[in-house]
Amino acid sequence: MLTQDAAAPLLAQWQNFYVIAGSSAGALTGLQFVVMALIADSELQSSMGEVRAFGTPTVVHFCAALLISAIASAPWQTLSAAAIALGLCGAAGMIYALSVIRHALQQTGYKPDAEDWFWYGGLPVFAYAALTAAAILLPRYRAWPLFVVAATTLLLLFDGIHNSWDTVTYVTINHIRKRKKSAGEGPK
Repeated sequence: MLTQDAAAPLLAQWQNFYVIAGSSAGALTGLQFVVMALIADSELQSSMGEVRAFGTPTVVHFCAALLISAIASAPWQTLSAAAIALGLCGAAGMIYALSVIRHALQQTGYKPDAEDWFWYGGLPVFAYAALTAAAILLPRYRAWPLFVVAATTLLLLFDGIHNSWDTVTYVTINHIRKRKKSAGEGPK
């Protein structure tokens, strides 16, 4: 079994990574609030179902990356304790990601295509499953599961960045189309 101080040196090697990842997740969470404000000002008709399926998950994934960074940066006495916290985060994330898929299926304002299912559904489920698996294996294998945890953190950040960009471009393109149509420039 691990000694009381076995976790500190191993996790300390990841400190800079998680400071950067956690700071990025925090900043990107704030930017997502700007994206949501743009949607509110865009005059697009969107329901709460669409927001639950496509807007809120982006904030949750950024916050999950922030939480993983905080967990990995905490002064754990054992890797088992860190693994429990990471495992709970991964399991909760999987449950949430599956509920997002349910919300996407139930909303009627937007029909997701294959790319949307990948970014908003499949990739988050995979990331949270990988986090859960890494947490289970962390106490036994120690080093390499931490690389999986780090990769999961980046996956959640990149997924959130993609989804924010996707939302902004969708809103912008629809706003331009609507403006052209009202000015008589677009197809009738």
